[in-house]
Amino acid sequence: MATKGNTGDNRTRRSFSIFVLFGLCCFFYLLGAWQRSGFGKGDSIAHEITRRADCSVISNLNIETHHGVGVKNPNDLRSKSEVFKPCDDRFIDYTPCHDPMRTINYKERHCPPTAEKLLCLIPAPKGYATPFPWPKSRDYIPFANAPHKSLIEKDTQSWIRHEGKVFRFPGGGPQFPHGVDSYIDQMASVIPLGNGLIRTALDIGCGVASFGAYMFKKNVITMSFSPRDSHEAQVQFALERGVPAFIGVLDTIKLPFPSRSFDMAHCSRCSIPWAQNDGSYMMEIDRVLRPGGYFVLSGHLEEEQKKIEEIAKLVCWEKKHEKGEMVIWRKRVNNDHCQERESRFKTCESTSVNDIWYKKIEACVTPYPKTNNSNEVTPFPQRLYDVPPRISSGSIHGISNESFKEDTKLWQKHLNGYKRVNKIITSGRYRNIMDMNAGVGSFAVAIESPKSWVMNVVPTISKKDTLGVIYERGLIGIYHDWCEAFSTYPRSYDLIHAHGLFSLYKDKCSYEEILLEMDRILRPEGSVIIRDDEIEVMKVKKIVSGMRWNTKMVDHEDGPLVSEKMLFVVKQYWVVGENNSPSSR
Repeated sequence: MATKGNTGDNRTRRSFSIFVLFGLCCFFYLLGAWQRSGFGKGDSIAHEITRRADCSVISNLNIETHHGVGVKNPNDLRSKSEVFKPCDDRFIDYTPCHDPMRTINYKERHCPPTAEKLLCLIPAPKGYATPFPWPKSRDYIPFANAPHKSLIEKDTQSWIRHEGKVFRFPGGGPQFPHGVDSYIDQMASVIPLGNGLIRTALDIGCGVASFGAYMFKKNVITMSFSPRDSHEAQVQFALERGVPAFIGVLDTIKLPFPSRSFDMAHCSRCSIPWAQNDGSYMMEIDRVLRPGGYFVLSGHLEEEQKKIEEIAKLVCWEKKHEKGEMVIWRKRVNNDHCQERESRFKTCESTSVNDIWYKKIEACVTPYPKTNNSNEVTPFPQRLYDVPPRISSGSIHGISNESFKEDTKLWQKHLNGYKRVNKIITSGRYRNIMDMNAGVGSFAVAIESPKSWVMNVVPTISKKDTLGVIYERGLIGIYHDWCEAFSTYPRSYDLIHAHGLFSLYKDKCSYEEILLEMDRILRPEGSVIIRDDEIEVMKVKKIVSGMRWNTKMVDHEDGPLVSEKMLFVVKQYWVVGENNSPSSR
């Protein structure tokens, strides 16, 4: 029989053993990740220790439930969950709402009906490697991650090169014959880049997003988009490089942004017929430009330029620069010199999310805001913390100046709590971050760093339309309905954050569909943080136990009596052809 002293010694030994195991597993976990980023397949010992010890998070957490709200029979949540199988190999790059098999009939977003949705896990390609850290990822991506050579078939092109195990992006291309830096310097002679006044940009028909990649040097964050067409990998390359991008096209449907979002918009050889459709494409750009914002158009404009100039004048853009193939206009700061604008064109009636999502582009001009102070621009990064004009003017019902400031403080507190669980969350390991239910963007403000960027998503069913506030803070984001697939390629994001998302959608669509979409867009060994009411977190935890996700349920920062809980996730590394069953959790 063990003595009391021996019992204490045994506990000490066990504690020490757990500490050593945790230290070893984290070492091997990081070693394995490092090897994968260098094109290795990871260390088998590291993988096994990681699997057994779950060292993706600290292991001494209180994960027991303390509330049974809404649970009539707790055994329902403990019953065996469905195991989701890998999708067929041909779905490696599957984009449900931009399926090239359906583009014969659809140029724009076209989601499959419920009966045709895939309920399986999208595999990664063989040899998939963790992307290089920023800024190296701007210039190099692993070839295995997006093994598409269609963009390098022309020997004369200079925007992408295949060099052994990597693609290299030299910073050139038909849009930038003298290099992207030279092109941006020409713009900067007219547009005040680098002083924080220009923070958000929209790049239309972005190619491989070299423009957005190099605009980071000016502290400008660029939302790039391009269709999935014959150059199918453009947006995929952009995201592998660590540049914000989504699949999209400027055609008949409004862009998924609120009015007055961007400080500037850019189009270089983007093949948009600007002079057609009564100028509606230019009016859509006018809608998403803030007062005083800039529009840069470059390329061969000879045939259309006269008509483009006429429309620009009618919508009250001031021409600021023309040299070579580049023309720059500036939208007027206010309506004082634009009386002709509203007399010549129909005025758009409303710009809420309900008038944007899947709605047709109109040949109408968006009115300027009525309050003068909403046109003033605070330099970045100060605008992250100042009360945005949409809130100070009372445009967002239910959000006061005080509650906005409190929300900013609260999310700094939440992030500090996340760091205690995931110690590498702000290290630069996670470059591409998504917030699936972003509110006013305070999570993105808390985690703001040159090492990362956040795609702030405002669900179309949200009670408050806050995406305009997010842009006024110098952040980027997009409208989306999570009952549908997001407009991106598989393996686009390193970290996904979902606060209150499942409570929001619990009566709208199945959790399985939302979680499978999260898995599709999450990179192997990427992380998820789900923050929600305990009952919703428990439901999610049960589902994802069949999804090759390692999970840990964690109490609120303020203790176990708070009903809100968190689920920390690390997606397991697996590639096409590996049909092993997910680890049981």
